[in-house]
Amino acid sequence: MTELTIWGRINSHNVKKVVWLTEEIGLPYVRHDVGLQFGMDDAYLAKNPNALIPTIDDGDLTLWESNTILRYLAAKHGGERWWPADPAVRALNERWMDWHFGYASAQHGAFWQNVRVPPDQRDPDAISRSVEATARRIAVLEAHLACNDYLSQGDFGIGDIPMGCYIHTWFALPIDRPAFPNVRRWYDRLLERPAYREYVAIPLT
Repeated sequence: MTELTIWGRINSHNVKKVVWLTEEIGLPYVRHDVGLQFGMDDAYLAKNPNALIPTIDDGDLTLWESNTILRYLAAKHGGERWWPADPAVRALNERWMDWHFGYASAQHGAFWQNVRVPPDQRDPDAISRSVEATARRIAVLEAHLACNDYLSQGDFGIGDIPMGCYIHTWFALPIDRPAFPNVRRWYDRLLERPAYREYVAIPLT
C-alpha cells in the first residue's frame, strides 16, 4: 500500500479532520507541517494553488478541500463503516459535513480574537457577536442530539468528524457560553476516542 501523505499543520481545524479520520480508519500516513509559521513553498503551491491546507498525496492523486478528502478516504478505505452504501444514510451523514461550514464561519471571530489576536488588541464586541451567532447554530445541534448519540446515523461516523473538530474549540475557548447538555454529552463521547484526544482535543494555538 502506498503511504498517504498529509500536508498541513495539526493546529488547523481542517487538517485535524483528515488526520482524525485517517487514524480512525487505521491508514498509514506521514504528515508535513505547512501553513502559518511553517510557510508554503513553491512545491506546495503547485499542489494546492489556493494556498490553503490540507492537501493529500495518495499515490498519483493529489487532492485538496478537507471534506472532499474525508469523502475520498472514507469511500476508498473505510468500507460500509465509514461510507454507507445506502445513499439516504450516507446523505444524512454528509449533511452535517456541509452544515458545519456555517458554524465555522460563526465561530471564527471568537476563535481568532481569543487565540490569534494579542490580548491588548482584542475586540470584545466581535467576540460577543461571534459567540451569539455560534450559540444559535449550536442550538440546532442540541436539538438533534436530544434524541441521537451522534450526528451520523446510528453510531459515530464521518458526519461527526468536521463538527467534532470545531466543537472542541467551542468548549476550549475562554468565553461565557450557554449550557448545551446534549452537545456536551456528545463532546464527552468524542473525548473517549484516543485519536480525538491526541489530534483534535489539543491546546488552541
